[in-house]
Amino acid sequence: MNTPTKPAPGLTVDEPQPRKGKSPLRKAGTYLVMIVITLLFVAPILYMVIGSFKPSDKVLNGLAGFIPEDLSLDNYTGVFDRFNSPATGYFYNFYLTSFIVSVVVVLGGLVVNSMAAYALARLRWRGRNGVLLAVILLVIVPFEAIAVPLFYLLNDYRNTYYVQFTPFIAQAFSVYLFYTFFVGLPKQLEEAARVDGAGPWRTFFYIVVPMSKPVFASVTILTFLSSWGAFLWPVMMIDQPAFRPLPLEISVFLGQPPTDWGQIFAFGVMLVLPLLVVFLVFQRWFIQSVASSGLKG
Repeated sequence: MNTPTKPAPGLTVDEPQPRKGKSPLRKAGTYLVMIVITLLFVAPILYMVIGSFKPSDKVLNGLAGFIPEDLSLDNYTGVFDRFNSPATGYFYNFYLTSFIVSVVVVLGGLVVNSMAAYALARLRWRGRNGVLLAVILLVIVPFEAIAVPLFYLLNDYRNTYYVQFTPFIAQAFSVYLFYTFFVGLPKQLEEAARVDGAGPWRTFFYIVVPMSKPVFASVTILTFLSSWGAFLWPVMMIDQPAFRPLPLEISVFLGQPPTDWGQIFAFGVMLVLPLLVVFLVFQRWFIQSVASSGLKG
């Protein structure tokens, strides 16, 4: 029978010491840095929001622009009044165009890119490695490199909704994001589904998709952000006010005299608002995706 051994006389046993937390001074410094960084990111948006409710002569007023005074909705009504004819276009048409294009790009991209990524991550077929290599290479190719050939290819479809969303549904970067997430998923559930008789389609939609909410949220946010703010392609393909998206129209608005900065700020707020809404809706899964990527890395 083993008996516990006692330490020799004169020797002491080091007991584990409780881990010390951050000192109050260090914690305060951390919060101070976080507050400063947050203010740097929030200040421009806050400046724009406050300026959108102020008279134009008080908008660009340095730090005094943060002071809310003489607030009204005149700038917002002025934007709608300046776009109320077929010659200038209607503001609700700009919103409708951006909404239709962004929704089609996001929803179509989620379906097409996720299925392509699943085929690359789980299915085994001839040429798979070559396609995966092509996807990785296409990630680093900027859109500007293919804009001119794409312009001549789709020149017959100018001034349509079709030409604004079709080239952007399939995106190599989204395929790569889905692929890296699907590769890290455990295979046990998919193998169990196959044993139960489920094919690749049913396995994907009933097993893989419910487990992939973080990457779907991340791709939704990133795709909506790029689609909603697209500028170069609409400049090349759209010259009729009825089909202009918001980013293109605000550039036209900036060049139209008289320059009313209050109305420009109001236009900017209405342009940015959908982006904030989309991020707030999907932020929980987006943060979860970033956290899981950090743990894997």
